Amino acid sequence: MDNAMVMTPEMSALKAKLKDTWNSGDFGKIAESFIDGAEAFVERLNLTEGTNVLDVACGTGNQSIPAARTGAKVTGVDLAPILVEKARQRAESEKLAIEVTEGDAESLDFDDASFDVVMSMFGAMFAPRPEKVAAELVRVCRPGGMIAMGNWPSDSFIGQMFKIVGSYVPPPAGMPSPLLWANQETVRARFGRSASLIRFATRTLSFRYPFGVPETIDLWLKFYGPTYKAYNALDDSGKQGLRRDLIRLWEQNNLSNNGSTHVKSDYLEVLVFNREQ
Repeated sequence: MDNAMVMTPEMSALKAKLKDTWNSGDFGKIAESFIDGAEAFVERLNLTEGTNVLDVACGTGNQSIPAARTGAKVTGVDLAPILVEKARQRAESEKLAIEVTEGDAESLDFDDASFDVVMSMFGAMFAPRPEKVAAELVRVCRPGGMIAMGNWPSDSFIGQMFKIVGSYVPPPAGMPSPLLWANQETVRARFGRSASLIRFATRTLSFRYPFGVPETIDLWLKFYGPTYKAYNALDDSGKQGLRRDLIRLWEQNNLSNNGSTHVKSDYLEVLVFNREQ
């Protein structure tokens, strides 16, 4: 819990930049497109009434909401204040008692062994210091508890999309690729001897939009923080090139032939069973 106290000025600046990125656009507009996939992710965790659950980098509540519907006691935490507020609003609209707070996956403000299940779907993977993330997920999870992650692989559709964006606006220097969270050997090394068992499974999400690919790309460029920030950092020529390359990728993978958009992307589901102490 003292990670923030030892951050260098460079790391503090990077974290501020990441916070600004996820505060940009309106991630809720993107999160809506994989609500069903998030619900399926949570359903496979077999949560029961009274289970203490922490949703790390909870976004707008895609995982927190279905977890709370099971009767679990859910806490959500996210780096971006705008996402915290949207998750609270969603919980209130469903009259679900979810506690959502602003916080950092690398320095969780919770006591040791506070939760039975700690989950993060496409969230904690974007923190810049993965070893600290893994240590914190283990620390706040009780002995014998479970850590569940959903992470984008480099060879997935979304992974390819990130690579295109990175070819126009390179990621911060010195920051490990978030996509390494879908490398099984890397995951085993990060959790190390704290895990009694790690299970991996390849899952698939569908992204569906009732309009064509160009309109879909405009949606992502406007509302998804990372693509929004990258696009707006470019000059007119760069903007045209990024948009063109993203349209090409989506058109090549579009499963719809009726003017709408439907693409699928695999992700790696990681289940880490905390060692009994």
